[in-house]
Amino acid sequence: MVKVLIVEDQDMARLALSVALGQNENIEIAGMADDGMEGVEKALALRPDLVVMDIGLPTIDGIEATRKIKDNNPNIKVLMCTSREDENDIFDAFHAGADGYITKGATREQTIAAVLAVSEGTGWLDPAIAKVVLSNIRRGNSQEGRKGEINYKLGKNLYNLTEREMDVLALIVDGMTNPEISDKLCITISTTKTHVHSILQKLYVKTRSKATAIAKEEGLV
Repeated sequence: MVKVLIVEDQDMARLALSVALGQNENIEIAGMADDGMEGVEKALALRPDLVVMDIGLPTIDGIEATRKIKDNNPNIKVLMCTSREDENDIFDAFHAGADGYITKGATREQTIAAVLAVSEGTGWLDPAIAKVVLSNIRRGNSQEGRKGEINYKLGKNLYNLTEREMDVLALIVDGMTNPEISDKLCITISTTKTHVHSILQKLYVKTRSKATAIAKEEGLV
């Protein structure tokens, strides 16, 4: 069971997150806070496994709140959940110790997947944010320390695909059907479908053709 603290100043957004996450049997809502300082205090008092943290908060922002939490208890994971896609916010959040970054436009399933992945120690980067990071790194404009922070947490695969999902994605790019992928990798059709579904979710696409386009564009295969 993953104990989650939600730090969000907008009442409806906080409630929506609580309901969406609380419906998952592997997630327990340990508490909620509506400003940055309260979020820090509750994180240190309740010791959740993970904090879902907004950036634009009263008293102190989510980046500073993340820094304070990590300074006092580095074992608490922090998943930034915000509508902001500003380069400085993204790099500052990871530099402060954030373990993942997802946008408020993510679906319930994607948010749950991000929470569970980050709680298990796997970095998570929303594809919309990944594009900003990749563009920044390619331009060479970000500070080396900040790039290193993201590379350390997420590795080269910014879409958080597992090794097996990368194998399946490569075969999707090759134009293989699910039965063909199943035969090639010696796995069941059901397992293949599960991998394909997970890949589409993580890439935020609905079709195999769009997944193929992203894989080629981002050099995933």
